[in-house]
Amino acid sequence: METISSGVITPENQQYPVGKITQTFERAHSEQRGVIIPYFMCGYPNIKDTVDIVLAAAEGGADIIELGMPFSDPLADGATIQHAGQVALEQGMTIQGCMDIAKQVSAKSDVTLLMMGYYNPILSYGLERFCATASANGVSGLIIPDLPVEEADPLQEIAYRHGLALIYLVPPTAPDERIVTAAKRTATGPGGFIYCVALSGVTGSRLELPAHLQDFIARIRAATQEQKLPLAVGFGLSTPAHIATVTSYAEGAVIGSALVKLIDQHKDDQPAEAVKMYIQSLRQK
Repeated sequence: METISSGVITPENQQYPVGKITQTFERAHSEQRGVIIPYFMCGYPNIKDTVDIVLAAAEGGADIIELGMPFSDPLADGATIQHAGQVALEQGMTIQGCMDIAKQVSAKSDVTLLMMGYYNPILSYGLERFCATASANGVSGLIIPDLPVEEADPLQEIAYRHGLALIYLVPPTAPDERIVTAAKRTATGPGGFIYCVALSGVTGSRLELPAHLQDFIARIRAATQEQKLPLAVGFGLSTPAHIATVTSYAEGAVIGSALVKLIDQHKDDQPAEAVKMYIQSLRQK
């Protein structure tokens, strides 16, 4: 992996949680390893277990944790995460509930937190209110799968003002000019990374990594070489071998559906401990 920079830490942005993204990637780079980024749906299997599971993942070695915000029409999510989101909504999980989970986690752990969800609920909550609340509750950045880079100005301006990174997703079908635009926007903000979508389609764990993945990452690396941003790969990753392979040519790896399945298997029998052991297995590969 190359020497990377995920944003300059200044006196202005050091006060915000976003500085933790930069620090996390720099620390992993100095330790010659990749950044492990698990995803958890807020409110799944229930609110209390979500907090315990996230804290257990941090104890197991997770570097950055994505907190999923459930939505009724999750276009980028596969069946596994859709199911988790539906269960969370049925139990009354809301945007404010997700913020409360972030607050509880950040009170007990210094793990870097990101909020991941769709744009409509954020608009309904209010962009200013959303970003201010997220920052106050220890969140460092936002991932919005259905927000194209060309339409991101309103949220980006407010997010940056509150010291939040806005993480852009780049799929294999993205033209080079869109990749460059996402990189330039990220570089002008207080920190962040590029989220490389490993495959076209929805989330979901796969047995094999896409054959084109390394070439795709090389193309993103070439298009973002001026900014030297860290790259994290998500969608379809599930095994320690996947993580080891991906982090040999990218700075981070995201695991989502595999963890939701694991929680489902252990939801009546210590899901937090199962998650902790799983994260430890990813770090030990």
